[in-house]
Amino acid sequence: MQGRLSPPEDGRFQSFPRSSWRAEIALAREAGLSYIEWIYDDYGSSANPIMTEEGVQELTALKSEHSIATPAICVDWLMDFPLLRASDSECAHRQSVLHQMLRRAKRIEARRLVLPFVDASSIRTEEEENSVLHILERALPVAEDLGVEMHLEADLDPDRFRRFLARIPHPMIKVNYDTGNSSGLGYVASEEFASYGDRIGSIHIKDRRRNPDSSVATMPLGEGSADFDDVFASIRSIHYSGGLTLQVARGEPGDELNWMKKQIAFVRRYWA
Repeated sequence: MQGRLSPPEDGRFQSFPRSSWRAEIALAREAGLSYIEWIYDDYGSSANPIMTEEGVQELTALKSEHSIATPAICVDWLMDFPLLRASDSECAHRQSVLHQMLRRAKRIEARRLVLPFVDASSIRTEEEENSVLHILERALPVAEDLGVEMHLEADLDPDRFRRFLARIPHPMIKVNYDTGNSSGLGYVASEEFASYGDRIGSIHIKDRRRNPDSSVATMPLGEGSADFDDVFASIRSIHYSGGLTLQVARGEPGDELNWMKKQIAFVRRYWA
């Protein structure tokens, strides 16, 4: 996940690294990574290169130089400005940003947008489920035209998420499975994959301690409640061949590269 190879900016755990996004591209290759999941958020919006043609050209050149891909954009902007619980005018603007992000994804050769529906953006009611479905349906023609999928990161329980997905059985709508969100909520990976494994298109790797009643800080891999034996057995059960985005806990500021190498080594115990 973008930003994990830089010290946190302004005390933010996860944000677009305004001052170091260029350096991270070289560091990603040094760490042994093949891609960066790009972040678009409000904090970094004015400095994010994906928003201008000059920036896209610079990003493309750096990616080519260091053999790093950008297959995904995580639209954390929607955590600051959720598609839910907004006025009609606010919702219309936020949907326009979603459509714009689909177009920006195409420009940087990203094949998916990760759309967070967790924490402040959680889907809480049936009415909100209906609202999200309508928003996705309106975005689908844009996504289809561009060939960019929308991956939903949600904190719904397995059965409810399965029923929600059944209402929009479109191949451009997939699931972003997050091991930390699930472990923090006490969900069981094998049960989740049994419910909607055929819709999983991307995976975030992190770890949290179980505490379904509150947002829990991300822990170093192996120190939280995630059952990684079950997680990776479940991943294999769907013959998953996509990437694994390390959205891991941070180590000591300034030691990001060595810390990332340790987290990669942990994952490789389960996933060659």
